[in-house]
Amino acid sequence: MQQRLGTSGRADRFYADQVLDHLNVRMQEFVARQEMFFLATADRHGECDSTFRAGPSGFVQVLGDRLLAYPEYRGNGVMASVGNLSENPRLGILMIDFTRDRIGLHLNGRARVVLDEEMRAHFPDLPVDPIPGRRAQLWVMVEVEEAYIHCAKHIPHLQKVPVNERGARAWGTDDFKRKGGDFFGAAVEADRRPPFRRPQHVNEHLRGGLHEDLPAPGHGAEPASVPGARSSGNDLAAELNGEFLERVERVLARAQPRRPAEDGPEFRGWFDRRDG
Repeated sequence: MQQRLGTSGRADRFYADQVLDHLNVRMQEFVARQEMFFLATADRHGECDSTFRAGPSGFVQVLGDRLLAYPEYRGNGVMASVGNLSENPRLGILMIDFTRDRIGLHLNGRARVVLDEEMRAHFPDLPVDPIPGRRAQLWVMVEVEEAYIHCAKHIPHLQKVPVNERGARAWGTDDFKRKGGDFFGAAVEADRRPPFRRPQHVNEHLRGGLHEDLPAPGHGAEPASVPGARSSGNDLAAELNGEFLERVERVLARAQPRRPAEDGPEFRGWFDRRDG
C-alpha cells in the first residue's frame, strides 16, 4: 500500500530514523513513569481485542532493553487478553503521555504469561503493591521487537485533576456501581435478546483489502457480501487488479480528489498500471 499510495519514501525514512528493535535509554525512562497504556491482542484466528491497562507510575517494569513486564490485576474474569496471548503471543502496546510530554510510544513483540510467584523467583526486586486490588496474580512478560514514536500532532494535551478533587479509584472491586454499573444499558436489555455468541470467522484475518461498499449493519452480514473481499490466503498483488483496483481508486479519488502521489513527478491515478 505504501507503493500504491506513493508514501514509500516517507515510510522508509521513518523506519530508518525511528524504528528500533529495543528500548533505548529515553524509551526506558518513558515506560518507567507511565500510568496507563492501550493493549492489542488477537487469538489464533486473528479475532482482535483492544483494551486498557493502568496502575501507579512504574507499574510497567523495565527489565532490560528488550524486556518489560506488566501486572494483570483482578478484572471481570473474562481474561480476553491473557486468553488471546495463550493462543497467539503477538501483542501491541501503545503508551501515550497526555499530560507531560504529549507524545506516544509503540511497542510490538511477543509475550508470555507468568504466575506472580514465578515472576518474583526470577526478579526478587519487584515491588510489592500495598493496594490489595493491585496485587498481581499474573504478569505478562514482553519481548520487545519493535519500538517507535507516536507523533504528537494529534495527541490532546490533558491536565490531571487535583488530588483533592478526584474520586477514589476502587482497584479490584466487585461493587457493581463502583465499576460503572450498567452505563451503556446493556444489562437492562439482556432478557430481551438472545445470548451473545462470537461469530466464527476462521482465517478471516487473511482477507484484508479496501472496500467501496460495506454490508448492511446487523449480524446477518456475511464476509462474502463485501465486494472485492478475497478468500483466505489469496495474494494481495493478485487482489489489486481489475474491477477491485478500479473500485478502490474511485473510493480514494472521492476522499481526496486532488492529492498527488508523493513520490512521483506526475499524478497518474492512485494505482498506475505501468508499475504492474
